[in-house]
Amino acid sequence: MCVVAFAWDAHPRWRLLLVGNRDEFHARPTAPLAQWDDGSGIIAGRDLEAGGTWLGVDGQGRCALVTNVRDFSRPQDGLSRGLLASDYLRGGEGAQARARALLATASDYRPFNLLLADPQACTWVGNLPQVRMATPDAGVHVLSNAQLDTPWPKASALGARLRDWIDAGGDEDFAPLFTALADDRTWPDAQLPDTGIGLERERWLSSAFIRGQDYGTRASTVVALDRAGRGVIVERRWGPMGVPLGETRLAIGAARG
Repeated sequence: MCVVAFAWDAHPRWRLLLVGNRDEFHARPTAPLAQWDDGSGIIAGRDLEAGGTWLGVDGQGRCALVTNVRDFSRPQDGLSRGLLASDYLRGGEGAQARARALLATASDYRPFNLLLADPQACTWVGNLPQVRMATPDAGVHVLSNAQLDTPWPKASALGARLRDWIDAGGDEDFAPLFTALADDRTWPDAQLPDTGIGLERERWLSSAFIRGQDYGTRASTVVALDRAGRGVIVERRWGPMGVPLGETRLAIGAARG
C-alpha cells in the first residue's frame, strides 16, 4: 500500500474511512480480499510470500494498514512488515495497547508505517527515521511511503478528494473515492521527494495509480467502519498496466456481547 488517505471521527456515520492503493511487483503471489480460512477472523488480501497483509479488518471492527518507508539511504532488512498488520488482527488488543507494545520491537522490522484502529481509537507507529507513535486528531490524514501526514503530492491530493467527498455528503457511494484512487497524473519535479531512487523513478511513482508491466498498483481499497465496528470493505484488483482483475465487497460486522 503506497498511498492512503483516511478520515478519523470526521464523518457523521463512519468513524473510520480509509482509501488506499497497494503498489507491488505483479509477480509477487497474492490472494484477493476474503475472510481467511484459518479461524483468525481476518478479512483481507494476503501476501502469499511472507504470509501477512498490507490492509485488513476483523469482525470486531478493528483495522490495520501497513506501508513501507521509501528511503534507500537506510537498511531495508528485518522482519516482514506485513506481519505487523496480521498479528494485530489475530490478537485481542486494542489499537493503542498494541501500538505501545510494538515500540520495543519496531526496529526489528523492515522500515514501516503502521496504522491501527478499533472502534474507539486510532494510532500510528513508524520505525524510520526513528521509532515513534502518534495519535491522529479527528479529521483527514494522509500516509504514503514517508511518515504520517507527510505532504507528498499524490497523498495530499487524495486527502483533498476524500475531504470533498465527506463535505458533499458521501455515504455509501464509493465511486468518487475509487475515481480518486485511479488518478494516474504525475507531479512537477519541484514537488517530488528525493528518496534515493533517481528523478525519473520519482516521477513515475508520483502518481496515485501506477501503471507498469512488472510493478504497479495491484489493489485499490475502501474501508468504512461505523462507531459500532460495522461496515464494509471493497477491493478492486489490477494486473500489469492497470488491467482490471475484479472486485470484492464484504460486510464487516462486530460481534455483540
